[in-house]
Amino acid sequence: MVSQADRVRPGGPAPAAHGAAALLRRALVAAVAAAVALHVLAAVTLFVLRSQNPLLTALQAQRRIEALLTGATYTKRQTFVPGARISRHLRRAVVAAEDGGFFAHGGIDWDELQNAIDENERRRRPRGGSTITQQLVKNLFFGTRARWLSKPFDFTLAPLADAILGKPRTLELYLNVVEWGPGVYGAEAAAWHHYGRGAARLSRDQAARLAAILPSPRRRDPDRMNRYSRIILRRMDGRGW
Repeated sequence: MVSQADRVRPGGPAPAAHGAAALLRRALVAAVAAAVALHVLAAVTLFVLRSQNPLLTALQAQRRIEALLTGATYTKRQTFVPGARISRHLRRAVVAAEDGGFFAHGGIDWDELQNAIDENERRRRPRGGSTITQQLVKNLFFGTRARWLSKPFDFTLAPLADAILGKPRTLELYLNVVEWGPGVYGAEAAAWHHYGRGAARLSRDQAARLAAILPSPRRRDPDRMNRYSRIILRRMDGRGW
């Protein structure tokens, strides 16, 4: 009687190798399917956001969960306002501070990304090269904890968002959802929280100070952003703003 082991031809792949290869193929197929599903879901959401404002972002959900897990008090403050009701000083200050090439690139600023890579080779503290569009995508879909998930999609979802939303709506959404303090989202809530006035009435100096806290909005105080706000104002001056 010939055993099962005798039936395996010499030099042929072992059953374990067959199993591992099949498992790898299934994992790859699942990963591709998940990526396609995420892009379809993102595209549908972005088309909706062309005319509708989001009720909740991934970042806001993350902050709520963090507060529940730590027992911290959490109050969400946010009021959506049209871009025309946000001071032109703030719109310009945020672009000058966060993404100088915003109106020229297609969602990814490749030149700025290369500059950031080159500079980070010499800097102790690395700086990012992400655009306003990329930051909006992270706010909407990923939050700050899912960097391992958002990074692979940065270079596909940001151009998708740029193409679907266009520049005015992208900036309007970003200014309305970005975090500007603990539980403070958007320009209107930030203006009232920090300066006791609506976003439409922000001065040029106040706008620069608010833009200066965006890299770390839960730790920075706009009243202490003297040096960085002056840098932002100089950038605005250079653009005739």
